[in-house]
Amino acid sequence: MSRGSVAPPRPGSAAGTTQLGELPGVPAYAGGSAWRRDSLSADGIGWIGAHGGAGASTLTRLLGGTDIGCRWPDPALAEPAQVMVTGRTNLDGLRAVSRVLNAMREGRHPADLRLVGVVLIADLPGWLPPPLLARIRLLRSISPVYRLPWIPQLRVGAEPKQLPRQLSRLSAVVDRHVRSRRQP
Repeated sequence: MSRGSVAPPRPGSAAGTTQLGELPGVPAYAGGSAWRRDSLSADGIGWIGAHGGAGASTLTRLLGGTDIGCRWPDPALAEPAQVMVTGRTNLDGLRAVSRVLNAMREGRHPADLRLVGVVLIADLPGWLPPPLLARIRLLRSISPVYRLPWIPQLRVGAEPKQLPRQLSRLSAVVDRHVRSRRQP
């Protein structure tokens, strides 16, 4: 996971809280302290980017769900427990996905987190070299992997005229997992 910059706490307050002890961005009930959750939401799906530019925002726009960014879902924000990790198919992207999966293996993630799969988005059109394919085979031994092709229209912010079949298949997987969690 990325180690983004963190603003220092304001003088006189604990790190990550306001002076009233409320979490920033989390509404308080009338006359009470901030509402807090102990677990992730069972609803929806979250997209975790293994690195910047991994495609989490694009997949959120195309398929729905929550763009979590390059961090773990936050129970205090009622973010989804079911997640897909996204990354590019270049060497740095595959290494970043491996680091996220290793952190999950070591238990360095929120309780209740459930990995649905890994989505690898082509960094360029065409075939991948054998060393990158070998890394993808290794990832497949750990988690379901869904590969998406290069979609040139997305590069310039346009919607594709026709979605690639791989994206349609991924949409069905996402829908199936979201529906199965909502049923009692």
